[in-house]
Amino acid sequence: MKKLILTLIITIYAVAAVDFATPKPSFENPRRWLIRVNSSETTKVNHILNAVNNVLKGYPEEALHVELIFYANGIRVARKDYDKQILKRIRSLMVYDNIEFLVCKNTMDTMGWNKKMFISGVRYVQIGIAEAIERVADGWIDVSPY
Repeated sequence: MKKLILTLIITIYAVAAVDFATPKPSFENPRRWLIRVNSSETTKVNHILNAVNNVLKGYPEEALHVELIFYANGIRVARKDYDKQILKRIRSLMVYDNIEFLVCKNTMDTMGWNKKMFISGVRYVQIGIAEAIERVADGWIDVSPY
């Protein structure tokens, strides 16, 4: 009985509607969420990907844009030789038109890495931190889930 009640509570919580602030997110006025990824620790990366998946459940796809900027040690996450399960999760998010993955070229150059070492579908920016600064200046919401 306790399991049934717990399951019902979790189900209700999982499908509960988000109480959107005004103006409500829409196609014309989507929420824009910036996530800075500067660590390649699998626990942190999985937590970030969990948060993205959870947030996607609360917003219509056209009302949310998400950009993950990989810089510093975080660019390891976008390499082809990174954790296979996490790369599978990232690729599953790449099917969404409203999610982008950006990789810092300055960090790539510092590490001596090239684009062939990274998964397809990422976009490259010269300075990851500068991209983050500009997104915030443009009104993006900078909330790191970890």
